[in-house]
Amino acid sequence: MEEMPKNYDPSTNEPAILQKWLDGGYYKRREGVGDCTVTIPPPNVTGKLHMGHATDDSIQDAIIRMARMRGKSTRWVLGTDHAGIATQTKVDKKLKSEGISRLEIGRDKFVDACWDWTHEYGGIIVEQIKRMGCSVDFDNERFTMDEDYAQAVRKVFCDWYHDGLIYRGKRIVNWCPNCTTAISDDEAEYKDEKGHLWHLRYPLTEPVNGQDYIVVATTRPETMLGDTGVAVSPKDPEKAAFVGKTVKLPIVDREIPIFEDWHVDANFGSGFVKVTPAHDPNDYAMGQAHDLPQINIFDEHAVVVEGYGEFTGMTREECREAVIKWFEEHDLLDHVEDLDHSVMHCYRCDAALEPWLSEQWFVAVDKLKGPALDAVNSGKVTFHPARWTQTYTTWMENLKDWCISRQLWWGHRIPVFYCEDCGWEDALTEDTDVCPKCGGHHVHQDENVLDTWFSSQLWTFATQGWPQKPELLEGHHPTTALVTARDIIALWVARMVMSSLYFLDEVPFKDVVIYPTILAKDGSRMSKSKGNGVDPMDLIGMYGADAMRYNLLTLCTNNQDVKFDANIDKKTKKLIDSPRTEQAKSFVTKIWNASRFLLMNMEGYTPGEPVVETPADAWMFSRLAKAVKMVTEGIENYTFGDMARGVQQFFWNEVCDWYVEVTKARLKGEGRLQAQRNLIFVLDTSIRLMHPLMPFVTEEIWDNMPASVLDLDAEGNVDRAEALMIAKWPEPADYAKYVDEDAERAFELCRAVVSAARATRSRYRLSPKAELDVVVRAGAEDIEKLESLRSTIEPLANTASLVMGTDVEKPAASIAVVDSGVEVFVVLEGKVDLSAEKARLEKEIAAAQKELAGCEKTLANEGFVAKAAPAVVQKKRDRAAELKEILAALTAQVADFS
Repeated sequence: MEEMPKNYDPSTNEPAILQKWLDGGYYKRREGVGDCTVTIPPPNVTGKLHMGHATDDSIQDAIIRMARMRGKSTRWVLGTDHAGIATQTKVDKKLKSEGISRLEIGRDKFVDACWDWTHEYGGIIVEQIKRMGCSVDFDNERFTMDEDYAQAVRKVFCDWYHDGLIYRGKRIVNWCPNCTTAISDDEAEYKDEKGHLWHLRYPLTEPVNGQDYIVVATTRPETMLGDTGVAVSPKDPEKAAFVGKTVKLPIVDREIPIFEDWHVDANFGSGFVKVTPAHDPNDYAMGQAHDLPQINIFDEHAVVVEGYGEFTGMTREECREAVIKWFEEHDLLDHVEDLDHSVMHCYRCDAALEPWLSEQWFVAVDKLKGPALDAVNSGKVTFHPARWTQTYTTWMENLKDWCISRQLWWGHRIPVFYCEDCGWEDALTEDTDVCPKCGGHHVHQDENVLDTWFSSQLWTFATQGWPQKPELLEGHHPTTALVTARDIIALWVARMVMSSLYFLDEVPFKDVVIYPTILAKDGSRMSKSKGNGVDPMDLIGMYGADAMRYNLLTLCTNNQDVKFDANIDKKTKKLIDSPRTEQAKSFVTKIWNASRFLLMNMEGYTPGEPVVETPADAWMFSRLAKAVKMVTEGIENYTFGDMARGVQQFFWNEVCDWYVEVTKARLKGEGRLQAQRNLIFVLDTSIRLMHPLMPFVTEEIWDNMPASVLDLDAEGNVDRAEALMIAKWPEPADYAKYVDEDAERAFELCRAVVSAARATRSRYRLSPKAELDVVVRAGAEDIEKLESLRSTIEPLANTASLVMGTDVEKPAASIAVVDSGVEVFVVLEGKVDLSAEKARLEKEIAAAQKELAGCEKTLANEGFVAKAAPAVVQKKRDRAAELKEILAALTAQVADFS
C-alpha cells in the first residue's frame, strides 16, 4: 500500500478529484430504489457565485450525495435563468460602449446580441458550481430560454389565457424609468431616505367658513400636476364642511372635488390628501371608487409629457424643484417639514420606482391561491424551519393579481396575436402571420415579454420533459426538496406551488428548506456597493472547497441571519482571512492526518468483520452507530448545523483523540489484525458519513484505503465501488446492533478520570511524563465499570497509583474534578508548591478584578456607549465577559487548595 502524502493540498487535490468524478460519469442521473430529485434554483445567467449560492448548493449536494450512496434514483437538475432585466441591461451597456443603441439595431438583432452574450459569459457560475464539487448532471444543463422550455412557458400562458386566468388591464404598476419596464411589488426594494413633507395651498373655488384655501401635505409635489381630487377622512369632523366643495388646482387651473375616503389618515399631515390616481396605488383605488379621471403626467422615462407648459420635458426631480419654486413665488407654499420615509427602488438598477398607470398583463390568482394555501396547511408541502410556513400563508392570503408583462425585448415574448384588420385577438402556442378570422395578413404579436418568475415557476416540471415528454416526470415529481432563500418564498416558491397544482394536480416538492441569510461580519447585508461581500471562489482558493462547504453547513441553524466570520481589505475589497473557515480547514487536515496515520499501520491487513474485543471497541462501535443515525437523520431532516458540528465532535474528539490512541498499543501486539479491521471499519464508516459534507478530501482518502467489511459481498468477496461517491451508505439499521449504553457509560467514566489527570498536569504546568496519584470516588456500579477499565486508565492517565471506591476520602494537598457523576482527586503534594501557586493565582485574580472594574466603569458611562463606535463598545463588553470567565476559573483553582 502506497503511503499517503504527508500534506493535503486542496488547490491541487480538489481539481484532480473533480476530474475523476467527471471522467467516471458519476454525476449522471442514476436509477435505483426510491427517488431523490432536486432542482437547483436557477441562478441568473448573468450571475456569479455568491455566499447564498454556495450555502444553497452545499445543502443540495449533501442531500444528493447521501441519496446516491443509498442507492436511490437520483436526479439533480441544473440550469440558469435568462434574467430578463439583468441580461438586457448588460447587453445594453455593452452595445453602448460600442456606440450602438438597441433601438437602432432593432429587436431581432438585439435578441441575437443577448444570445451571443449569454453564450460568452453565461457559463461562469456553472463552472464555479462545478469547482465547488456539486455533483450535478452537467451534461443535462437547462436554460429557461431553451426551445422545449419556451414551449412549456407558452403552453402555460395560453392555457391560463383561455381558462380566463390571464387578462390585460390598465392599472397602477411599479415602473422603472431607467429599465423602462414594470417591476412586481415583490421585486421592489424599499430604502429609507431623508425627505420632506411639503404643505401646499390649494385655493377653494368658494370660501368655506371664511377660509379661502385648504392645505394639502405631500412628499411628491411634482405629481400635483395630475391631481384629480382631494380626500379627507370620514373620521375627521373638522373637514366635514369641505366635503362636496371644490378647489382650483394651481398651475393647471383644474377644478377638482373634495370627498371622504377611508384610505385617508386624519392624523397625517394636514388631513387633506391630494389624489393622483395615475401615480399612487391608494390614489388609484380612491379614483376608482369616486370615478375620478386618471391623468398620467409622466412618460416611460418619468419625464413630464406635453401639455404642461414650462414643466413639459422636465424629469421628476427637475419638476419637483420647479413646482416648489412656483408655489413659493405665488405664496402658496405653506411650510415644509423634514420627513424620513421609505422609497421603492428597482432591484436591478436602483432607480426610484414610479407608480405609473399603464396597460399590462395580469394573472388572476383567486382560483390559484386556495389550493396552494391548502397544500401547505395540509402538510403536502413542509417548510424547514417550520416558522417560514407563516410567511408563505400570510403572503398567499393577501395575494393580489400578478403583473406578468415586462417592457423588454429579451425574454419569453407574450404569445398574444392581434389582427389590425378585424380586431381579432388570441393567445397561440404557434406563431402566425395570418388572421384565422378574416384571413388578413396585418397580424402582429404583443411587444411585451413575460416576467422571468413566470417562466421559472415551471422549473420542477418543465426541466424534466413536460409537456412534451411527461413520462420523464414519472417517479421524479414531486421533487424531494427545494432549497432556497427566504427572500423568494413569495416570488418563486408560492408560484411554483400554484402552477404545479394547476397543471400536474400535485405539489412541485415535498419539502422547502430555507437556508440562512449570510451577513457580513458586522451584521449588515453583503453587497458589492458596500465592499463587504465575500467571494466563495476566494474562500475556495484560500482554504479549499471542503472547508468552505463544511463551515457553511455548520452555520445552517434555525437562526436565519448568520454573520460570516471574514475580514475584508477596505481598499481592495479582497478577502484577508476567515478564521472560522480556517478552523474548518484544520478539521479537513485532521481528517487527512488521522487517516494517513492509520493507513501507515495497515501492513498485513486483510478485510474482515469488526469484533468487540475491548471496552474501547464496544464504546466506539456504539458511538459510531449513533453517528450514523445522527448524520443520516440530520440530512433527512435538514438539520445541517447541528449535524455538521456533531460530525466534528465525533471524529476529532472521539475517534481521533480517544479510540485511535487507545488502540495504538494493540497494533503492536498479537491482536494487531483485529485492531486493524476495527480501525478500518470505523474509519471507512466515518469517511462515508463525512463525504456529503466534505466530498473531496474523503474521496481522496478512500482512494488510498484498503477494502473494509463494508466492501464485502455476501460470500465475503471484495466488491468495492469505483469511487466513494457511489459506494454504499452506512444505514442506521445495519449499525443499531452496536448500540451499547453500558459500554458508553463505562468508557465515559474512563475518559473522565483520564481527562482529570491530564487537565491537572496542563493547569499546573506539569510534564506529561509526571506520574500522579489519583483517587476516584463514585457509586458502586460506576466503580465496578471503572475497575474493568483499570488497565486502560492507568497508562492513559499515567498514574503512580489509582485508588477507586465508594467512600474514599479526599487526600490532602489534592484538587477535585467532578465529571460524569464521579469525583476525581488528583494529589499534587510534592509536585506543586501549593503556597506559591496560591499566591500567584491570587495575584492574577487581583489584576483581573482591577481590569474588570475598569471595563464596567467605562460601560456604565452613558456618554461612551452613545458616542463610541459600536465595534469598540462590543469589544469592551466582550472583554468584560472574558474577564468574568477568567476570574471564575482562577477562583476555582484557589478553592482547590482550601
